[in-house]
Amino acid sequence: MRYIAEEKAIIVYWDLPEGFVPGEKYTLEVNGKRVETEKCHMKIDGIEPDTEYPVKWTYKTSTEEMTAKTLPVRERINVLDFGAIGDGKTLNTEALQKAIDACDKGVVYLPAGDFLTGSLRLHSDMELYLEKGAVIHGTTEVKDYMPKIKSRFEGKEMMCYSGLINIGELDRDSITCRNVRICGEGKVYGGGWDLATNVIEIEKERLKEYLESLGDKIKDFDQLETEPARARPRLINISSAENVVINGISVENGPCWNIHMIYSNNIETCGITIRSQGVWNGDGWDPDSSTNCTLFGCEFHTGDDAVAIKSGKNPEGNVVNRPTEHIRVFDCVSNYGHGITIGSEMSGGVSDVRIWNCDMGTSVYGVEIKATKKRGGYVRDVHVSNTKACRLLLHSVGYNDDGEGAPTVPVFENCTFENIELTARRHMQDNQEFDCEAIEVSGFEGSPTKNIKFKNITIDNGVEGHKHTIFVSRCQGITFENVVCK
Repeated sequence: MRYIAEEKAIIVYWDLPEGFVPGEKYTLEVNGKRVETEKCHMKIDGIEPDTEYPVKWTYKTSTEEMTAKTLPVRERINVLDFGAIGDGKTLNTEALQKAIDACDKGVVYLPAGDFLTGSLRLHSDMELYLEKGAVIHGTTEVKDYMPKIKSRFEGKEMMCYSGLINIGELDRDSITCRNVRICGEGKVYGGGWDLATNVIEIEKERLKEYLESLGDKIKDFDQLETEPARARPRLINISSAENVVINGISVENGPCWNIHMIYSNNIETCGITIRSQGVWNGDGWDPDSSTNCTLFGCEFHTGDDAVAIKSGKNPEGNVVNRPTEHIRVFDCVSNYGHGITIGSEMSGGVSDVRIWNCDMGTSVYGVEIKATKKRGGYVRDVHVSNTKACRLLLHSVGYNDDGEGAPTVPVFENCTFENIELTARRHMQDNQEFDCEAIEVSGFEGSPTKNIKFKNITIDNGVEGHKHTIFVSRCQGITFENVVCK
C-alpha cells in the first residue's frame, strides 16, 4: 500500500491481492471514515494539511496499515503576477518561465485561461497547478521549442526539440531533477500534428544529404518521414528525474509521445486523461529505461499505444543496458488507440510488469509484447490479470527495423495471463471493428518464447460466424487452463 499526498487529500493505492474475486470490495479506513471500492485506489479528501492520518486497508481477512501525511500549505505563485495573459493569443513563454524560476519549494498556479506558450522547464521541489479551465497551450512554431535537448526516441539517443514541459536533463548516470508535481483539473495541450508537420519539414531539409546517402537502406524505415520525425518534441518530457507526480490533469494533442520518462525513477501518474487521436506516434505514457513507474485510474484516447514500455533499440539499447523494471498499470481504460504494449524497443530488457483491472477491449492490439528479431534484450516476468482486451500478442513485428542488429535475438519468457476477457475484435482508428486472432504467441528462430501461462481466459463469441484463433509458434512450456469461448 502506498499513497500520493495533496494538501487536503491523499490518494491511496495498492497491488491486486492474490486470489481477488471480481465484484468483491476492499475497505479503507482513514480518520474514522470508512469507504469501500472495487478498484485498487481511493482518494480521501476533506482532510487537513500537514497532518498525519492512520490508514487501514482490508480485503477479506487480510489487513494492512500505514500512516499517511498530507502536504503542508505552500507558497502559491500566480502566473498573472508575472504578466501571463490567458487569452489564447498572447505568447506567455517568458512570463510563465519567470514564475517557475521564482518558485522555491512552492506552487506555480495557473488560473482559468488559455496560456499560449513554447517550451517550459520545471525544476526540483516544485508543483505546477492547473486550475479547472486552465490550459497550457503549446504553439505550432518550431522555434518555440528551441534549443534542442538530449533525448531518446524509438530507442536512439539523439537531439530533439524541447518538450512543451521539461523535467530534468538527460544523463545516463545521475538524477538531474527531483520532487516535481503537475496537478489540478486543467489541461496541457500541445501543437499536435501541425507542430509535428512543421518539425518534419525542417528536419527533412536538414537531413537531406544523409537521407539521400542511405540509398536502398531507406526501405528499412517505416516511411520517408520516419527519421526526420524522430526529432519531434514530447508533450511532457521527463529525463533522468525522480519522484514525479502527474495527477488529475488532461494531456492532449502532443506532436508525438505525450508523457515520456527516460532514465527516471518513481514516476506516479493517476487520474489523468490523454487524448491524441490523429497524431502519428501519439503514444500516451511511455516509461523508457525507467524504474518504479506507476499508472492508475487513467483514460486514453490515443493515436497510437495508450502505454508503451520501452528500454532502447538494438546495439545502443544493449550498450546503455538500462532495463525498465517494476512497472504497475491498473484501473485504466482505453477508448481509442492501440492498447498496452511492451516494445518494440526493448533491447535493454523489461521485467516485473504488472497490469490489472484494465479495459483495452476498444483497441487495435489489446495487450502486446513485441520486438523485431534484431532487437536482442529480453521481456520477462510480465503478469496481466482481471483485464479486458481485444487480443493478447507476444510476437515479432516487421516495422521500426532500421539500424544495426544486436548480436542476439530477443527473449520472451515467464509471463502469465489470468482472468482475461478477450473480444477477438480489433477496434480500428476509423471506429470500424474486425475479427482478429484472440491469442498469438510466437518466438524467434533460435530463441523460442518460453514459460507462458494462460488461465481462465474467456473469448467472446461475438457475431454469428465469428472465428477464434489461437496461434502458437516457436514456443516452449506454453500452458492453457480453462480457456473457453462464450
